Amino acid sequence: MSEGEAMRGGWFARLKAGLTRSSTKLGDGISAIFTKRRLDDEALEELEELLITADLGVGTAARLAGELGKARFDKEVDPEEVRRTLADNIATLLEPVARPLALQPEHKPQVILVVGVNGSGKTTTIGKMAKAYREQGLSVLLAAGDTFRAAAIEQLRIWGQRSGCDVLSKEPGADAAGLAFDALERARREGHDLLMIDTAGRLHNKDHLMAELEKVVRVLRKLDETAPHNVLLVLDATTGQNALQQVGTFKQLIDVSGLILTKLDGSARGGILVALAEKFGLPVHAVGVGEGAEDLRPFAARDFARGLLGLEG
Repeated sequence: MSEGEAMRGGWFARLKAGLTRSSTKLGDGISAIFTKRRLDDEALEELEELLITADLGVGTAARLAGELGKARFDKEVDPEEVRRTLADNIATLLEPVARPLALQPEHKPQVILVVGVNGSGKTTTIGKMAKAYREQGLSVLLAAGDTFRAAAIEQLRIWGQRSGCDVLSKEPGADAAGLAFDALERARREGHDLLMIDTAGRLHNKDHLMAELEKVVRVLRKLDETAPHNVLLVLDATTGQNALQQVGTFKQLIDVSGLILTKLDGSARGGILVALAEKFGLPVHAVGVGEGAEDLRPFAARDFARGLLGLEG
């Protein structure tokens, strides 16, 4: 086994373990429906309901049940066969959105704006990504743009120390746009490869948040008219269907370029990623299954689909 295969195997084991709550719910449900039973209309209806309760979304659930019905209708099927077929079909559905975040050497620095509601894991995700980039030999500057929360500023400083990245911060309540401007000036002056900017996520006041994000983008473009080069929306898997609403809202506020899904290990709602892919088609760059920096990795469609159904890699 090559080193790459060993690393993938270790990550798949963590991903599968992180998806245990989701896969147990689906696996137990599939076993209850399909043990010693023909695939008839009633069984397909029960499967569709199970997929909906697992947060895969109404449209996706109907599509997956329909594809299974076309292939095996009126034949006796066992639960393992159903799980394998569903995993293959889910992987096919997810493949178009499984796109790692592309590095753009023509932009120096590449400006990555990270958005999401408070509590989604946004600041931690920035820290984990920064650590991974540093290990690739890239120079990263972090900007603590969630200036309304002292805890977020301190959290980013801690991740900066862990990852060996400089962090630009100001006192709580400082102007976020001004901080972003200063951060880009500094990143250009010091020759950093990447600038990652944290932002506030107070969705209860959308107008205020929209005005702030628009201002951040506006001041960045005074220095670089192509910035930001990525707008990443971080979502907490434990929120289930609320994640769909968050994507819809943030897409209205700002031009979201990709998604990151965190906290899959704390949720039985891992299927929400499938619903997000089906509804929005936005690139899914990475998924997280734990607190450690190594628990956030690029999203792979087949690994996720098999982990979701509790299958081996």
